[in-house]
Amino acid sequence: MSQNIIENVTRFINLSESEEKFFTDSLTFQTFPKKTVLLREGEICQFEGYIQKGCVRVYYLDDNGFEVTILFAIEDWWISDIASFQDQKPSRLYIETLEDSEIFMLNPTTKEKLLTEIPKFERVFRMLVQRNLSTLQNRLVNTISKAASDRYLEFIKVYPSIPQRVAQYYIASYLGVSKEFVSTIRKRLASKEK
Repeated sequence: MSQNIIENVTRFINLSESEEKFFTDSLTFQTFPKKTVLLREGEICQFEGYIQKGCVRVYYLDDNGFEVTILFAIEDWWISDIASFQDQKPSRLYIETLEDSEIFMLNPTTKEKLLTEIPKFERVFRMLVQRNLSTLQNRLVNTISKAASDRYLEFIKVYPSIPQRVAQYYIASYLGVSKEFVSTIRKRLASKEK
């Protein structure tokens, strides 16, 4: 059951059998039905989670109360509100499952014990933060510099399976466009493929 997360981690570090066992013993495995809110604005994030199965989104509410999706995460991705988790301060974000999901969780205490016991895990979490930062920087540059249709093309390149897995209005909220625009561009792309 935990082989995928072991493979995820061993992309960055080698683990002995005892280190692997310590790591897997540090994890809590949880299943969540679709539409479960794992974190709400104002709560303190108590998890860093590896998605074994499922699809999760991170969003916030703008000043008008509209949901703005900032990230989708699927199998083999980690999910958290890094700032809230690290600083143990209230989150500005929501994290919600969009599909039935299976997630391996670390809480602040188990993560700290893991880093103390096996310091090379610092590299794993540094690489994850760097990947997350790179993803967010690319998204910011695309949002500022690209036309909406180009942003959609970039989105389906980065997340090829997401359009079949989530509602169009989630994709629209991620791209900062209307769901009608997403529908129109999808039809245009489909007609080009014929």
